Amino acid sequence: MRIDILTLFPEMFSGFLEHSIVGRAREAGRIDVRLVQWRDFATDKHRVVDDAPYGGGAGMVLMIEPLWRAIESLRPPGARPPETRVIYLTPQGVPFGQSTACDLARETQHLILVCGRYEGVDQRARDTLFDGEISVGDYVLTGGELPAAAVTDAVVRLLPGVLGNDQSAEHESFMDGVFDYPHYTRPEEFEGMKVPEILLSGHHARIEEWRRRQAIERTLRVRPELIDRADLTPAERACVEAIRREGEK
Repeated sequence: MRIDILTLFPEMFSGFLEHSIVGRAREAGRIDVRLVQWRDFATDKHRVVDDAPYGGGAGMVLMIEPLWRAIESLRPPGARPPETRVIYLTPQGVPFGQSTACDLARETQHLILVCGRYEGVDQRARDTLFDGEISVGDYVLTGGELPAAAVTDAVVRLLPGVLGNDQSAEHESFMDGVFDYPHYTRPEEFEGMKVPEILLSGHHARIEEWRRRQAIERTLRVRPELIDRADLTPAERACVEAIRREGEK
């Protein structure tokens, strides 16, 4: 997969792209991440990319012309979604979740992430240039760089071979609508706190059953609204109702 990140501050990504999962994926050639300086596509000697809004108001607005030039240079002729997608990072976008990350990892070969700044971009750019708009939460950040990093990380870890063990991604939180189950490792006992005996039993079927129940219980406790749309079996739905009844006692 190729990921182009269009930003006014490419230096913000240096550490993120060089280390951990994303850094290793780049070194292995599984992803090609390129930082694109928005100002390189300005038409004046001062490399201006923003201007005051028509109609008045506070702040500055990113102009359409430099953005148009940048995206035209990055998007292959005739490229269309889902193979190539241009995504604008904005608080006004669709909430980003694991299902969106899976969709991008599975269907997209070329992802262009546009990091907004100031009061946002000229509406004409939003009307014509983007294939989608994503929000990472109901709050306002200074720019789209941190959301772009979050989207990149979430998508890259889902690409085949990136984690080394593809089952690691299959069992992560939100993959089927519920949180991940609790994890334990050595020592078996620490400060009187013991690893649950079921995990030491060697009975894999019972371990999986215990883990699933723990995941469901954790989700019900912290994010109960997720359970209603989670991908659960009839037996797991019955488990949910049993847990709820237990909580009412």
